[in-house]
Amino acid sequence: MALAVTSTSIASSSSLRAEQVVQLNTTTFQPSDRAHMVSPMVLSLSVKRSVAVKALNAESRRNDAIVTSAATTFAPDVMEKSVEVEDFEKLAKDLENSSPLEIMDKALEKYGNDIAIAFSGAEDVALIEYAHLTGRPYRVFSLDTGRLNPETYKFFDAVEKHYNIRIEYMFPDSVEVQALVRTKGLFSFYEDGHQECCRLRKVRPLRRALKGLRAWITGQRKDQSPGTRSQVPVVQVDPVFEGLDGGSGSLVKWNPVANVAGNDIWNFLRTMDVPVNSLHAQGYVSIGCEPCTRAVLPGQHEREGRWWWEDAKAKECGLHKGNIKEESVNANANGNDTLHANGSVSDIFNSDDILSLTRPGMENLLKMEGRKDPWIVVLYAPWCQFCQAMEASYVELAEKLGGSGMKVGKFRADGDEKAFAQQELQLGSFPTILFFPKHSSRPIKYSSEKRDVDSLMAFVNALR
Repeated sequence: MALAVTSTSIASSSSLRAEQVVQLNTTTFQPSDRAHMVSPMVLSLSVKRSVAVKALNAESRRNDAIVTSAATTFAPDVMEKSVEVEDFEKLAKDLENSSPLEIMDKALEKYGNDIAIAFSGAEDVALIEYAHLTGRPYRVFSLDTGRLNPETYKFFDAVEKHYNIRIEYMFPDSVEVQALVRTKGLFSFYEDGHQECCRLRKVRPLRRALKGLRAWITGQRKDQSPGTRSQVPVVQVDPVFEGLDGGSGSLVKWNPVANVAGNDIWNFLRTMDVPVNSLHAQGYVSIGCEPCTRAVLPGQHEREGRWWWEDAKAKECGLHKGNIKEESVNANANGNDTLHANGSVSDIFNSDDILSLTRPGMENLLKMEGRKDPWIVVLYAPWCQFCQAMEASYVELAEKLGGSGMKVGKFRADGDEKAFAQQELQLGSFPTILFFPKHSSRPIKYSSEKRDVDSLMAFVNALR
């Protein structure tokens, strides 16, 4: 998708006030050699622009560099100059194999004061470190929802002191929040979903922030959420939000760490001795608001710590809504797999030690009161990232139980089978694990969310 920009230059017969322009070398990229010292800007910008940092919601100053002579008595000539159209799909391909530092440098060079880093208070502090290493000036903003963990607020303060910066905080509209809480209470999201609360506390403040920018930088990674972020490019025209100039295509979104794995992000943070949120040491990976975030357990995907009471289809709060393709949402809602590029569909929990059960097979299991062997069965959906995250543990469990007289099975419980699974098999969300004892028709549901092989084996051994 291309973004077209048109600028207007004004030429007057009268002399214009000369504005001093600083010209610095832009041919080579040199990261900062000294920690926490801002090197000279590798930009060509006016002295006036380099002095002040524009607030996110400030009015744009269009002609602050143009001062006409007092003797001017006629209208100046106006001529249209068309700026080269930017093809961001091509740019994304060109930068696909570039390092996060190179991508960050390109973004800051291109947009200067009209771009800012979106900081959530988690491992995306790596973005600030990359920006610092470029030696260029940069801006950081964050959404204070009013319900963050105390540790996150302390982390914000530590980051500001470490980098000698001021984070530009955006807050929700107090009247809207007050109306929601008075009408539905403080924890309505546990009953009717998180979208309404996130819309008031996060999406609308973000929309206000972005209206003062032409581009923003996020910490999205492809491995964060296989269902929604696996195709995130390093740069794109934002499909949802509008920027300073308004209208579709007026905002560009940069994702410098899109191709970086989570463990590589953490290796970078440790190497650079960057401050991190203390919640990470308590098992938190993906960090949001306090009521909607919890630590993840072994065998769980990092996004499983967010909105855990909801079905695992597309765990996004709305800030990156453009990641959720309409056809993917419809497919998941209907219980179908996400299709690969070649049109094929892949299943999970594939092993010679795991038996794939059909609806009649599950009905027979429910009817049998005198089973010869006990069973353990996982109710799953192939598109569910949490099912995908525990696949290796479940396959290993099946291998360990081989020859023990314990049957290991799987039942795909989405789509047309979901209602049956909810009514007869205690399905709440995916994955659900059931143990069918030898002499009882009623299955026992595995209530723990520890899905590592040792925890699963302990559950089996306690019941068989």
